[in-house]
Amino acid sequence: MSLTPETVRAITIRQPWAAAIAHGTKRVENRRKPWTWRGLLLIHTAKQVDRPALRDPLVATAIRGHDLETGAVIAVARLAECHPDCHDSADGPCSPWAQRDVHHLVLSEVQALPMALPCIGALGPWRPPQSVLNQVLLQLPDLRT
Repeated sequence: MSLTPETVRAITIRQPWAAAIAHGTKRVENRRKPWTWRGLLLIHTAKQVDRPALRDPLVATAIRGHDLETGAVIAVARLAECHPDCHDSADGPCSPWAQRDVHHLVLSEVQALPMALPCIGALGPWRPPQSVLNQVLLQLPDLRT
């Protein structure tokens, strides 16, 4: 199956959180609403940087040595699952990145792009244009839905 706007979604995330996904160990993205969609997800960086997050030791370790590109697609991941916060369960939170009282998008198979692709993002899950998907495939030719 090929990559098309019908088979792939994108999510815009502020830096340094997006870099922690692309280059680190962050495999949970926190969102207020649940997502029913599953599959390939482009990781797009917002124009704004969450400056206070740069002081978080978990973030600092994950992004060390990486540029904080903004306004660009920097990685591809698979959205494998979405579940509500489980901090109060016997097992505790699903990840050190998981926040309370939100839904956790569980990401797998994360692949950073060798070169960031400038692109305009949107709120919520959005459909990337075919031109962006074509550029992603040039960088990750074995990528499939």
